[in-house]
Amino acid sequence: MQQLQAKSLEMRTPQATKTAVLVIGGAEDKVHGREILRTFFGRAGASDAYITIIPSASREPSIIGGRYIRIFEEMGANKVELLDIREREQCEATFIQASLEACTGVFLTGGDQLRLCGVLSDTPAMDIIRQRVRSGQLTLAGTSAGAAVMGHHMIAGGGSGESPNRSLVDMATGLGFIPEIIVDQHFHNRNRMVRLLSALSAHPDRMGIGIDEDTCAMFERDGWLQVMGKGSVTIIDPTEVTHTNEPHVGATEPLTIHNLRLHILSHGDRFHLYQRIVLPAAYRIS
Repeated sequence: MQQLQAKSLEMRTPQATKTAVLVIGGAEDKVHGREILRTFFGRAGASDAYITIIPSASREPSIIGGRYIRIFEEMGANKVELLDIREREQCEATFIQASLEACTGVFLTGGDQLRLCGVLSDTPAMDIIRQRVRSGQLTLAGTSAGAAVMGHHMIAGGGSGESPNRSLVDMATGLGFIPEIIVDQHFHNRNRMVRLLSALSAHPDRMGIGIDEDTCAMFERDGWLQVMGKGSVTIIDPTEVTHTNEPHVGATEPLTIHNLRLHILSHGDRFHLYQRIVLPAAYRIS
């Protein structure tokens, strides 16, 4: 019965849209199979791709941007361009806006998510990216810090290794490409479960997405996300939470959260962000 239900779900699953948003947990393979980067390259148009790299999160934007330029050029992209945006005023430049209007893919590199948001948020450049992503004209990818900015609420920093408490996580406003989620990256690699739980206790109307290194949650425009890469994507769903003591305890006191739902997804698994449906990879293959 379970197999029949899964197959029925697959038959109703829409075909992948051309464009997507790739949320990458950091440290993605840049040398061997490059599966995640190749998927971004393909969704951005493959040999017709015009890819724009935005390394604003990095302290060494030219170096890290140059590395991605070489990778996508080796893959055969039609055009790869570095937008070395370090100040907000640059986002008003005509050539930067023209590049963002014309490109088929935007790649946000790692670094410091607060720096990235400080440069891009509420700028003409950001308006162009957001509008084109929402209209399905642009494939967007962000790795590490570039992944952290995807939600409206953003984890800006914090600790690990303790019981969940409010002092473990520093929150800020992200870029809001997928406002329903709170993303934490390098997830199991840096033991970040407790800080994602701490973030969700303050924002139980959001979905927690923890993404391991060399792992990607690829969001389609129809609401499905698909996992790819060598690690896992942890989904914490607080929709049915019945109680949290978050508003009533001190910053370092342990948090109480009742009735959370947890999913651990690996390569090929899917999850629907709005319907809360999980579709295992094994049934799609069979």
